[in-house]
Amino acid sequence: MKSTAKLGCFCTGITLAALTVSTACAVEFSGSIGADARWFDDGDQLHSSVFIEPAFYWQSEDGNNLIDATLFARADNTDDQRSSGDIRELKWIHVADEWELHTGIGKVFWGVAESNHLVDVINQSDQVQSAEGGHKLGQPMLHWSLLKDWGTVDAFVLPYFRERTFAGVDGRPAGPLPIDQDNAQYQSSQEEEHLDYAFRYSHTLGDWDYGLSYFKGTNRNPQLQIAQNAQAQTVLRPYYNQIEQVGIDLQATKGSWLWKAEAIAQGNPDRDYVAAVGGFEYTLVGIAESDADVGLLAELHRDSRGADSGVINDKDVFLAARFTLNDVQDSNLLIGVSQSVDNSDSRLAFIEGNRRFGDNWRGTVDARLFDSETPSDPLYSFREEDHMSVTVEYFF
Repeated sequence: MKSTAKLGCFCTGITLAALTVSTACAVEFSGSIGADARWFDDGDQLHSSVFIEPAFYWQSEDGNNLIDATLFARADNTDDQRSSGDIRELKWIHVADEWELHTGIGKVFWGVAESNHLVDVINQSDQVQSAEGGHKLGQPMLHWSLLKDWGTVDAFVLPYFRERTFAGVDGRPAGPLPIDQDNAQYQSSQEEEHLDYAFRYSHTLGDWDYGLSYFKGTNRNPQLQIAQNAQAQTVLRPYYNQIEQVGIDLQATKGSWLWKAEAIAQGNPDRDYVAAVGGFEYTLVGIAESDADVGLLAELHRDSRGADSGVINDKDVFLAARFTLNDVQDSNLLIGVSQSVDNSDSRLAFIEGNRRFGDNWRGTVDARLFDSETPSDPLYSFREEDHMSVTVEYFF
């Protein structure tokens, strides 16, 4: 909770100052509360948790000043690391005619691909909440946006770095060695207080949406290095180096076709490399004269480091089908697999589905299946981690 306390101090002054801008305002409270359960196919005990994600929104009478806040907390019956809290967002937003200024803690998403978001470098993954990286930690930032007919320019100053979270000793899914996340190492002597920068230009031309991005600072993806902890146990210790990265993301809408691509070129002290992901989604509308649609997805991953990259998507094909019923309950299901091109025995299969119940309830099912017989393959460490989770959530 150390970093969460620092984040709170970072934003308290901003919040109090912004609230004095106007006494007449619009205020809205919302959020969700829920519970989940996870089962592993090796007969491990039930992993369950409860969580809450309240949100607060304030807008001045003239609409030029806003405060947006989202908190998150979870209590887990097994993993002490997963029992945690975080400020996802707590920011003051000032809106002018052609520009905006966001100050505080925020979340920013870049990217268009379904299976891998290479260009998404602002926020750190909250991997203890979801191993696939879908949850993000709040990032302290100054974010200025210039909004013009010729495009949008975003500039970021990131004064504090958030370390990635990992499952604890009793947590799952996990690899064969525990991760010593309390003793992370940094290339920079400033460690988490290193000042990072990022810029992005984005625009729409006809059917095409594109973005060009640049980032300089602490790598959000740590290297996991073998080390000895204070108890002389072998552990994996996160190491965060300094990088420069340029990226591009493209999306074209052509009738029932949605074409997507992301690519990056990264320079770092260990090895410069390029990586890309690209593919399409084709939607079959009104299957069997019903309201349901089926989207067929295919994407190809490539990383110039090859097997030395240590990432799952170094040379893989992603195939999936998205079923959208277009009903009142907003029911949808995504089924897919990521298959290694070089190792026929290496694949990750998944099922994701959710459906609303009544006006305020939503149920979600998520299953992950890992398969690998190659010890050098990153998936090999997770071959015993097949699991399914069920989540029930109430929105208020």
